[in-house]
Amino acid sequence: MDEYSWPDNGVEAGARSQAAWCATCLALPVGTSVTGKVIGRQPFGVFITIDNAPDAIGLAEITAMPRDAVLPLIGTRVSGEVIWHADHNYQVKIKLDEWKAST
Repeated sequence: MDEYSWPDNGVEAGARSQAAWCATCLALPVGTSVTGKVIGRQPFGVFITIDNAPDAIGLAEITAMPRDAVLPLIGTRVSGEVIWHADHNYQVKIKLDEWKAST
């Protein structure tokens, strides 16, 4: 597997995220604490499934990660805070505060 990856179901997940966008924004307002699992890695950050919001796609960009952090690997459990809703691509922006490898 390459260091960077895209979720296998990326197109399908994107369509579900778009369809559920209004409900996602209501359920996950800015400031909400969230947990989830890394499902994709890119040089700019990680994509996350958010617990209790199955149709939401979270994105933690490297600018919203702890200083000197290394991108968490796929499958890693993460936690953080919702800091923005990106209406143009239906992503919940997340500032990570910690993560640990899944077992």
